[in-house]
Formats: sequence, structure tokens, C-alpha cells
Amino acid sequence: MVEKLENRKWKVLHSEALLKRGPWLNIRQELVELPSGAQIPTWYVMDFPNWINVIAITKDGQFVIEDQYRHALGETHYELVAGVIDEGETPLQAAQRELSEETGFGGGEWQLFMTLSPNPTNHTNLSYTFLATGVEKLTEQHQEKTEDIRVHLFDREEVVELLQSGEIVQALHAAPLWKYFAMSNHK
Repeated sequence: MVEKLENRKWKVLHSEALLKRGPWLNIRQELVELPSGAQIPTWYVMDFPNWINVIAITKDGQFVIEDQYRHALGETHYELVAGVIDEGETPLQAAQRELSEETGFGGGEWQLFMTLSPNPTNHTNLSYTFLATGVEKLTEQHQEKTEDIRVHLFDREEVVELLQSGEIVQALHAAPLWKYFAMSNHK
């Protein structure tokens, strides 16, 4: 059995807000002291809201995959349904809302599949991935004005091909998909 790690927490000696942009992005600079007594004078922490992702699989085994343009990379790639957990929502409620809004799919059986930290070095948020099986088309997409999402249905082999070819570049989407395929190969 793997031993439980001791939490060797750093002590925050000073913290200063550098950027405050509501729920989407807040950045602070901290002076921290390590358990050894060594100090790091400039450590940046980014506060983001928690996120969700959905591995959605239809009743006939098709994966609901989106494509979106991502401006920071300047490219369009395939992705899972994803979004921000709004204030007052549970991760499950956010995942079900995002699947419906972005794709029109819903229903099915839902379970929390994986929780990841986008970057534990300097991000404070978590990303919750849900596995939704037996989903079906219930409505039309209800995209926000800032969204340009196209929905695709792919079989298992096509999703593996997307992963292997690098067409799914979002790490928080690729990792849960790889875990899903690794686990389903051992059953």
C-alpha cells in the first residue's frame, strides 16, 4: 500500500492582490516560507473558479465530443464538454447544465469520474470530470453569444485516434479519456 504523504505546507508571510477580475481571474503575489525556513520572496497564485468536464456517451456507445477555437493557441481542437461551476451550483449540476447548453444532450447515468488540479503549482481550483452514460439528444444547443461550438458523435476507436493523433490537446480532457480507456480495457 502506498503511504499517505505528510502535508508540508508553506507559511504565507505576506500576500498582495495584483489583479482582481471577479470570479474568472484573480492573481496575488506572496512571500512564503518553506518548512526548512527558506523563503521565496515572489510566488504567484491564480484564483480561478472550479471547472467541470463531461465524458458523455450515448445509449448506442457514441462519445459526445465538441470542437472549439481556442484563442490562446490560435487553433480549433476537439474537446470534452467543459465549463465553470457557477456560484451556488454543485459540480454535478454544472456538468449537467453545460452538457445540455453546449450539446443539447442530457439524461443518462452520472458519476464523478475524476478530480484533477489544473496546475497545483499556482492554480487554486479543481477540475471535476463526470462520466455520463446513456445520454440522448433532448434539446437544441443553447450557446452563449461568445461560443462557437460544433458537436460530433464518435465511436470509441475514433476517440482513441483523436487522442493518439494529438487532436485533443486540452490536458484536462485527454487525461480523463486516457483513464477511461485504460480502465475499460481491464474489465
